[in-house]
Amino acid sequence: MQIPIFTVDAFTNRPFSGNPAAVCLLENDLDEDLHQSIATEMNLSETAFIRKLHPGDDFTKSSCFGLRWFTPANEVPLCGHATLAAAAVLFHIQKNTNSVLTFVTLSGELKARRAEDHIVLDLPLYLTYPQVLQEVEELIKAAVGDMIVQDLRYSPDTKKLLVRLSDDYERSVLEELQVSAQRFLSVEKTGKVKGLILTLKGNSSGKHKGHDFYSRYFAPWYGVLEDPVTGSAHAVLSSYWSEQLGKKEMLAFQCSRRGGELKISLRNDGRVDIAGQIAIVLKGNLTF
Repeated sequence: MQIPIFTVDAFTNRPFSGNPAAVCLLENDLDEDLHQSIATEMNLSETAFIRKLHPGDDFTKSSCFGLRWFTPANEVPLCGHATLAAAAVLFHIQKNTNSVLTFVTLSGELKARRAEDHIVLDLPLYLTYPQVLQEVEELIKAAVGDMIVQDLRYSPDTKKLLVRLSDDYERSVLEELQVSAQRFLSVEKTGKVKGLILTLKGNSSGKHKGHDFYSRYFAPWYGVLEDPVTGSAHAVLSSYWSEQLGKKEMLAFQCSRRGGELKISLRNDGRVDIAGQIAIVLKGNLTF
């Protein structure tokens, strides 16, 4: 059996930065257990599977496809960067003729559209609510030690905990912070956290001016210690920072080792547009 497969670096315009995802094009249905076997073999934070919804569908002409995402450990309900990567494969490699693609996913219908040198994802926007420190104190201590936490929020829809560090810290402090995310698994006792976001307000002056906020994201619960650039985390961050900054248009930077930039635009329908660039670094076939 042969399956076309591609590796795409998302939220960057340079190879070997941003967030890599593998993308498989499925001409026919795949045995259920093979999805996970392939994702484990690829060993990237996400492997995306694009499938045809109807027998007559065509990767070049159709505008609606099924899309699933798997980490090396399990299937996930939403992945932004692998959706960006999937759209890139259809637009740039398959030369899909549509300006907007619709993906049917576990998070409902997601749309991706071309916009000059970016691809724009239409994603759900997730609200956050104040979180009591006592419940997650051990987890936060494991993540940031004695650093000053300015705000603490929880997103029940995504099970993500948002930890905002003090505005007194510079971006370099977030970048240089050593986080041993494996420890989160033993100190998180509530069972309600499946992703931890560290975030910091942007600096309007200095060499990194222009970004409204910074973040890092950790998901050891899904087998991903630190994710390089995370669309789904920004579906949470966007609502929080829009409220804090009083802005609907924002530029964000995820401060992982690879790093990545996201253009954010809150829509009037309660969703969010997150735009990024891509670099295709690998084209091949899975053979088994």
